[in-house]
Amino acid sequence: MIRRLLAAALLLAAIAPASAQERGRAGDFDFYVLSLSWSPTYCADRGRRADRMQCAGPRPFAFVLHGLWPQYERGFPSSCGADSRGPSRRTVDGMLDVMPSPGLVRYQWRKHGTCSGLDPAGYFAKARAAYDKVTIPTPYRALDRWLTTSPDDVERAFVAANPGLNADMVAVDCARRNLREVRICMTKDLEFRACGEVDRRACRADRVAFPPMRGE
Repeated sequence: MIRRLLAAALLLAAIAPASAQERGRAGDFDFYVLSLSWSPTYCADRGRRADRMQCAGPRPFAFVLHGLWPQYERGFPSSCGADSRGPSRRTVDGMLDVMPSPGLVRYQWRKHGTCSGLDPAGYFAKARAAYDKVTIPTPYRALDRWLTTSPDDVERAFVAANPGLNADMVAVDCARRNLREVRICMTKDLEFRACGEVDRRACRADRVAFPPMRGE
């Protein structure tokens, strides 16, 4: 009986889905997810704990670069053994126009960049190239009032603005019915590609709201 139970447990372990997060090895992954964060949602959610540069600095932000995340077809690697140098001050400062928080830049390197197989400068150059590849739809470049729409409409707007991007390559993420992120799947060469698991984890709300940007 014990042997049969052990065999059954081993079989279940062998066929169980990969964990959502694994230590992983640097450079060993299948594709990237480019995560674009709607900055006003982050600022509203974090309140006084929000990064002051992003949420109280001289420039109001709309979609910003949250990160470029190495992914498996199921799950993703994380914190793959840090390059002890981390990103240089020059590299950090060079990202602040699209990733407006030094703490975020360093955190993304530790959690995701170390899994890319690139050094810090190379990883953030790749992240910027991915960000630059995506055209933000015109309605979402600046908002001075609340906007309520559907996740499907957000997806359709990104698809329409980006030739080669299809609905199964992009996913909308929400928090308490506010739009939080748009996630776009890319190959290692930064071509758009489908990603079933990411798409399945998308926001299921019928409607999502964009909190407005703060005034300049």
